[in-house]
Amino acid sequence: MLVLMVVPLVTTIWLSFNELFLRDINNPTWIGFDNYREVLGDEEFWAAVRFTLLFVAVTVPINMIFGLGVALLLDKVGRGRSIYLAALLLPFIVTPVVGTLIYKDLFDRGGLLAWLWEVATDEPFLITSGNVKWLIIVQAIWHVMPFAMITFFAGLQTLPEDRVEAASIDGAGYWRQLWHVTLPHLRVLILFVALISIMDAYRVYDSVFVFAGDRFTDAHTLQVYTVEVAVDPQIGRVGKGNAIGVLNVIGIFVVLIPFLVISYRDQIRERT
Repeated sequence: MLVLMVVPLVTTIWLSFNELFLRDINNPTWIGFDNYREVLGDEEFWAAVRFTLLFVAVTVPINMIFGLGVALLLDKVGRGRSIYLAALLLPFIVTPVVGTLIYKDLFDRGGLLAWLWEVATDEPFLITSGNVKWLIIVQAIWHVMPFAMITFFAGLQTLPEDRVEAASIDGAGYWRQLWHVTLPHLRVLILFVALISIMDAYRVYDSVFVFAGDRFTDAHTLQVYTVEVAVDPQIGRVGKGNAIGVLNVIGIFVVLIPFLVISYRDQIRERT
């Protein structure tokens, strides 16, 4: 824990108070809070914050709802379940950059969806600042949903049949069984998937970079903004990049506080 977490965190905090460039990595200059003032005064940073929060707020709930729905359907499947599972897991197995490039090709000139759009509207489809955010969000849902699906599906396999039968005998229909039996049984997994999904969504980089690159700065997430600032060979602001990293740690901790509190209360309840 000390080597892998504490030392890197302390080093990051120390570097964030220095002016340090990639071209002169061995000569940091102490500048105090100047990096933080510069970051917090940058409109591109706040645009990245807004899009990152939008990305998390949209993709995480939809992924979990779709994942639970597909898992419930798979739980009812008898024959061919392994085939469906393999097909549904393919997007999650594909490397994010490769999956995003394939998805992006559908909307580029000559792509299938771009061609269908042109046939339907007689106008070419263009990726613009107005639609690029939603294209990124849709791709993320397609790519990440299998994680929630396979986790919930595994949880459903441990649901005792006697609980379901008892609820059915008591006259509970499907939706009441889902609400009062299935979801409480999956409570721990729901919390687990929410935590992992939020952390992954908060630090998304690959798909956003493929779509936005050095364009559409209002569609940059915090990770893309950080790389553009800290690793740009023309600038290489390592100190400023570390300041953004510290702000990212604080931001994700704030976002996760409600889920950490719920998890802590659950553990205390189980112990007592």
